[in-house]
Amino acid sequence: MLVWQGRLRKPQLFARYNHGMSLIEARGLWKTYTMGGEEIHALAGVDVLVDKGEYIAIMGPSGSGKSTLMNVIGCLDTPTKGSYLLNDREVSAMEDDELAVVRNREIGFVFQTFQLLPRAPALRNVELPLVYSGVPAEERRARARKALERVDLGDRLSHRPNELSGGQRQRVAIARALVNNPSIVLADEPTGNLDTATGDEILALFDELHEQGHTLVVITHEQEVAARARRTIRLRDGRVEAAA
Repeated sequence: MLVWQGRLRKPQLFARYNHGMSLIEARGLWKTYTMGGEEIHALAGVDVLVDKGEYIAIMGPSGSGKSTLMNVIGCLDTPTKGSYLLNDREVSAMEDDELAVVRNREIGFVFQTFQLLPRAPALRNVELPLVYSGVPAEERRARARKALERVDLGDRLSHRPNELSGGQRQRVAIARALVNNPSIVLADEPTGNLDTATGDEILALFDELHEQGHTLVVITHEQEVAARARRTIRLRDGRVEAAA
């Protein structure tokens, strides 16, 4: 389906994978910054729907708006205007405290640089989202252990990041993303710091997570990574250029 953006002659592409239950419903997202007296539109009327259980990739060249869209989807930033519903909740107008709760409970983040506590063992790193959620210590440890077992690191519970390979560190990060049973796993260049073979292992793990019913949104500039997703959204100049 095509959605026209105001007076623009070129239509904004607006696509969805199927007609299931929408998890993400973003309509008319704009993000505008003022730099040196000039307005810069990082997002310019973006419409995106993501159904529960989808595996999508968001691609685009530098300056296309993909990082800004990731920040909005991940509740790390709010749009200048437009609507963003996550699980039927309007988050585009939430206050910072509300956004922090949504980030912790609804979104599991996987970063290119892993973002692990360097002095904490794998189990403690995976526990962190549960600490912020107020989960009791015994339950935290049990859930963190189970999450690490899901990514084949049940024998690395006490290992610190510097005692793990790059692929193992990313698996710890994925376990941390899963431990709160989030609505979305949002991955930003998840293989960017990994060699090809290790990156393929992480992508195979994403395939497994998708088959298990998780919703995956991957931000990437690599065609090989995007090809593993079931749908790709391409951005250019703050707009959706293509969706297939």
